Amino acid sequence: MEKADDAIRIKKESIWKFSTFALGILVIVMCFFIFGGDDTFFWTTGNVVSEPELSANDEPSEVGAEDDAFLGDENAPVTVVEFSDFQCSFCARFWSETLGQLKSKYIETGKVKFVYRDFPLTSIHQMALPAAEAAECVREQGGDEAFWEMHDKIFGNQNRLSQESLREWAQEIGYDIDVCLRSGKFRGEIQKDARDARTAGAGGTPYFLINGKALSMACPFNAFSQAIDAELAGKNWESPGNCQVVVE
Repeated sequence: MEKADDAIRIKKESIWKFSTFALGILVIVMCFFIFGGDDTFFWTTGNVVSEPELSANDEPSEVGAEDDAFLGDENAPVTVVEFSDFQCSFCARFWSETLGQLKSKYIETGKVKFVYRDFPLTSIHQMALPAAEAAECVREQGGDEAFWEMHDKIFGNQNRLSQESLREWAQEIGYDIDVCLRSGKFRGEIQKDARDARTAGAGGTPYFLINGKALSMACPFNAFSQAIDAELAGKNWESPGNCQVVVE
């Protein structure tokens, strides 16, 4: 009888040890997904930054509008530069919730020149770089108007991003980008944008420069409005973080 009791006790101890081990593994997995997994799970205002794929010989260069695609008057008094990632969910949120308001109040009224530059977070977004290349391939053939049409296609269908869909969307607006995509001809230009983003202090996407001053992450329209209005009025402003704007 004692042997039977001992066997039962050993079995219970084994089950307890196994349960404790399994629970520990579950906790580790949950922590991974919350703090290190899908970038849309934990972050509330923007994506965690990831180093782009750069050459060892790359060096930072002066940050500005460069010759990238833009909206609005080229000589507008305020220039807003967006560093963005086509696979970033918070970049898509800015596109769907804020960019339209900026267009109607500032861009279409000649007050703001809005520039799009690439900051693909390649280690967490597999399709970010191909999407950026696809948009540049379209721009090469159709200019800035075609670029923005492709830009809207990508963000409007972000959950369907693939190599095939990028080619399909380009064809839908009238462009064949297959040869261009396979050549990788715009990869260096995109990498330069990524260098400039880091030089400007980007810690995630989307990241904005308003006349050279930083406003980071997926901020609401009123944060942009305060900063732009301050620039138009010749007032000083700064962003201490968390989408807050302090005007002096």
